[in-house]
Formats: sequence, structure tokens, C-alpha cells
Amino acid sequence: MESKIRYLQVIFNTPVNSSFTYSSDSDSLLLGYRVIAVFGRRSLTGFVISESPERPEGNYKIKPIKRVIDKKPLFGEGEIDLARWISSMYFCSLGEALSSMLPGGRRDSRSPAFDTEDPVSAVPRKLSREQEIAVEAITNFDNRILYLYGITGSGKTEVFLQAAEKVIAEGQGVIYLVPEISLTHQLTSQVRSRFDDKVAIIHSALTPSQRLVEWHKIRNGDAVLVIGARSAVFAPVINLGLVIIDEEHEGSYKSGRAPRYHARQVAMKRAGISGASLVMGSATPSLEAYYLMEEGRIIRLNLTKRLSGGAVPRNIVVDMKGSGGSLSKELIQEIKVTHEMGKQTILFLNRRGFSYFFHCRSCGWDMKCRQCSVSMTFHKKRNKMVCHYCGSETTPVSVCPECSSLDVGYSGFGTELVEGEIRKIFPNLRIARIDSDTVKKKGSLGSTLKEFREQNLDILLGTQMVAKGLNFPGVRLVGIILADSGLHLPDFRAGERTFSLIMQVSGRAGRYSKDGLVLIQTYDPNNPAISMAADLRQEEYFKLELEKRRVLGFPPWSRLFRLVFRGSDEEKVVTYAERVLSSLEEWQVEHMEILGPAECPVKKISGNYRYQILLRTSNFNGVHEAVEHLNRIASSSTVYMEIDVDPVSLL
Repeated sequence: MESKIRYLQVIFNTPVNSSFTYSSDSDSLLLGYRVIAVFGRRSLTGFVISESPERPEGNYKIKPIKRVIDKKPLFGEGEIDLARWISSMYFCSLGEALSSMLPGGRRDSRSPAFDTEDPVSAVPRKLSREQEIAVEAITNFDNRILYLYGITGSGKTEVFLQAAEKVIAEGQGVIYLVPEISLTHQLTSQVRSRFDDKVAIIHSALTPSQRLVEWHKIRNGDAVLVIGARSAVFAPVINLGLVIIDEEHEGSYKSGRAPRYHARQVAMKRAGISGASLVMGSATPSLEAYYLMEEGRIIRLNLTKRLSGGAVPRNIVVDMKGSGGSLSKELIQEIKVTHEMGKQTILFLNRRGFSYFFHCRSCGWDMKCRQCSVSMTFHKKRNKMVCHYCGSETTPVSVCPECSSLDVGYSGFGTELVEGEIRKIFPNLRIARIDSDTVKKKGSLGSTLKEFREQNLDILLGTQMVAKGLNFPGVRLVGIILADSGLHLPDFRAGERTFSLIMQVSGRAGRYSKDGLVLIQTYDPNNPAISMAADLRQEEYFKLELEKRRVLGFPPWSRLFRLVFRGSDEEKVVTYAERVLSSLEEWQVEHMEILGPAECPVKKISGNYRYQILLRTSNFNGVHEAVEHLNRIASSSTVYMEIDVDPVSLL
């Protein structure tokens, strides 16, 4: 018997926002499957979003698909509808949206980092009264968004998991988002035993085939708890009842490439569609979340006590002006005292490499990347200058190319330089460094953390990888090498990020004892982000920052759209940006303020010049409509325009 031809509407992971018709003589329905089809001169993976036995109107040749990839459908109408919302909200094609949601699409950009904030036991723990109130509020949901606002070590993880257990017991599924995840085998088995092995783990360390196995496990209803990073928000959980967003303030919840979605916004959308509960949590909420709590639009649940018996550490600010090295005499002394007590030290520096930049001390010339307008970083071991934007490398110079002076060298300090200084001062101490240079080898991060947890190391030095999520009983001292390293970036959130980072890093000290100490080294000790973080004046800082944002008209008092124009010809980039500016001015949207065009803070990356226009507004829908119209009519073969809705970084 001859197979009946069916006609498929197929979309691709390209910027083209339309579907394409192909034919199939398959005996099975193909809605929700991936297929290989000829697209132009290439064979691409496409997604079947609808099919019909009727041939579409029009006198054109319809090509057959080449083959079907999947044995089972990957998605259904629910996922297609969500992809349509993402496509509309974040100005990407339907194919790009659906591709980002499915296994085998783009993976989370951040590497997995550490265990969860609080150690998880295989059986539920007895809750404090504060925790009991929080679990009850989360599970007795009445269409409100909740926020678990708890100091570090207060047991947020246990609240989330016990709330998840109650929701699952009622026959519903749970998505549990964390900003970065690398669950150890022990932790994974504990969670799985606690939830009868009905757990799926989704994160960037998995291969596409591993992600596919987890995806089908979720779609089939074999997994009722999904734990993962940003993209796990798309997991096809059956009868979704609860979405958890841990460490809500983290910037990694925002995608840095198309579609530039924020997992928090997608979670709100999914919760709204399914009627699920949504609970977020952090010791340092984003200012937007704090504002919504103050407004009463998010219900705040407080956890105020450390459950392990530890006390909030003592914080001391050390003024580094006039200091010669990277370690102050106060920090050196406290490292000695800590070691003599049989305790451990964590040293945090928000930098990588041996130094910040290579420059001439006579004329001030600075070695910058030829492809990017940023200073290059000196890596001593390789004797190389490295650009941390495009990755290009070159050898340091011995003579200044501007003034011919021989007085050239590196300034500032990174983790490699600090490590060398520590080893010189403390030759007998056991020291390990954790940053993206040292953890490239598979398993090296886990083994280093295991060594430190077992107290086989005295000092752990690292970048943001040691800022949060680590929970070590032996740590007495935390030293923040340079607290203001990110404070003067050209971004209105720089102060908020610095404040949050200090609070998170200082939370590593004294988790299990009452003698925790944090030394905060800085060249700007009077900056509120540093002084108020040191004094634990969180509410005061948030109110101060909110008032400053109100005066300046920045979020949460407004919404932002960021248009970035990039291309290899600077003149064409500027011309195109000005053309877009004219179109926006003609549109005449109420309550829209246009900033720019102006150079991006990092003007050039990988040979492309970058200019931006910021749209600041209290009229989100009106501006969104204008940008949508602009996106349809604007086109250039030499300049690319990126649209970022509610950007979290302006660099």
C-alpha cells in the first residue's frame, strides 16, 4: 500500500522568522520531532511544528525531508506556545527560541561550579520554626510569588526540598533552578534516594545525548523533580506545581546570546500558565526583587538564623592605599593566627591571570588587544599577554613602542600573582588556586574542593568560583583581596554587584563557629557598597541604592531596552545606529527616553566595533511595539543589531 504524503511546517535555528514546507511519506505523525532537511545549499536540523495531509496553496516545489532524527517527539503544543512567547518577548526567531529550549540546542554558557549552598541529607531534616512557616507558605500557594530571604547558612535548601516533597506528594512536578550546578555523586544519590530516583539533572556538563535521555525521562513523567541551570526552566515537566529559583540575584540566569531571555521572567510565565507556585531565594536579592518585596508584589519569607551553630562573621575593612603588595599586614597576620588555630583561609580575588595590564611607567602606554579595546592580561607561567574577550595572545614587549622607555611591566594583580606572593610568605602552608585557568582539566575542581573540605589544604585562593555555594566547617578567615575591582565599571549595577559579592564571600566564614573573620581590602573604603556590606547594613544599602536609581531613572523605576550595533567598519556601524535613532524618534513613543548612540564600554571585540542605544521607559508595551516594528524594517548586510530586553549588563 502506497504511503500517503503529508506536508510539514518546519522551522530552523536561524534568524529567519518563518516556517518552511517540506513533505514526508512517514507512517508516523512527526509533530514535535527533529528532522534533517535541505535548507538552501545546506542540510540543517529543523523542528516540525505542524503537519497536514493537504498541500499548501501556491505553485512551488516542495522538497522531502531527508530523515527523522528522533524516535520519540521532543516537544508538543505547550513548548511551541512558550517558544512563540519567547520569540515575541525577546526579538528572536521561533526556531532560535525552540532550539534554546531543547536538548542539543545551545547550552548554558557558564561552567558548573559547586555543590548547593546547604549540605543535603538523604532524609528530610527537622525544620526550625522559621523554616516551617516558609514551607507552609510555599505549599499553600494562592497565586502569589514568594521570596525566601535568608542569610547564608540559614537552611534555604532544606526549605526548598521539603516544599518540593509536599508538592510532589500531591501528584505535581517541580523545577529547581540554580545558577551553576555540579552535583557530586554523593549529593546526586542523596537527592535521588530522597525523591525515589524520580530526579532529572540538567546542566552544561552533560553531553547532548545525556541531556536527551534526561529530557525524555521528564516528558515521560519518570522524573518529577528537575534540578538544573538556566535552561532547565524549559523542562517539559508534567503537571508543573512548583518552580524554585535559588540565588535569584545571579546574572547567569540571563542568557548572553539569542534568545536573550531571563530565566526568572520565563519562570513567571510558566508559573502563570500552569498555575504553579513560584518561589525565589537569596541572601542578597536583586534590587528589582527587593523593590517588589517592599511594594508587596512579592511575599517575603525570612530566615534569620544560622542553623549550624555558627555566627555572622566579624568584618574588617583594610585601606590598601600606600600598600606595596597584594596582601596587607593585617591579612598576613590573620592567616598566621588562623593556621595556628588549626583553621582554614579562603582568599577571594575577582580577577584572573598574573596582573591586570602591561604598561609603560614613563608615558602611561597600555598594551591593549589589537582586536578588542581592552587591556591584555599577563600570564606569567606562559609568559603571554592574553585578551580575555577574544582569546588572542602575544608576547610582552621589553621596550615601550610609544616613548622607547625600558621601564615597562605589569601592574595590578591577579590570582596567579597573589598565589606567588602567598607561597613566598607562607612556604610551609598547603595552598591551592581555583580559577578558570586551573580547573580546565576534568575533575580538577572537584578534587581540589574535596582536599579543602577534608582540611588537607590550609589556603584556598580563587575567583568567583569561591564566592558562593561553598560550605566548609574548617574556614575561619576569608580575605577579599581587592573588594573594589568591579566597582568602577561603567554599569549602573556595579555597586549592587560589589555589595552582593562581599556579602556572599563573607558568608563563607564562621559557618560552624562563632569566630569567623572577614578582611575586606580596598582602595575605596568609604564607598557605601563596601562600608555597608562590611557593617551588614543590607536594608540601608538597598534603600540608598533604590533612591539613587529613582533619581537617575534606572530600574526598577524603569525598564531598559539595549540595542547594540556591531560590524568591522566603524563608520558603517555609526551610520546604521544613527539611522535607527531617526526611526525611533519618528515613532514618537510616550515616556521613552533615548540614550545614544554611543560607544559600548568595550568598544571593539574580535575585530567588530560596537555602539549602543539605550531606551529607558515606563511604557514597556509601547516601546516593545516600536522596537518590534524597527526589527522588522531595519536591515543591513554589514552591521548586526542585537536587541536585549531588560539587560543585566551594559558592558
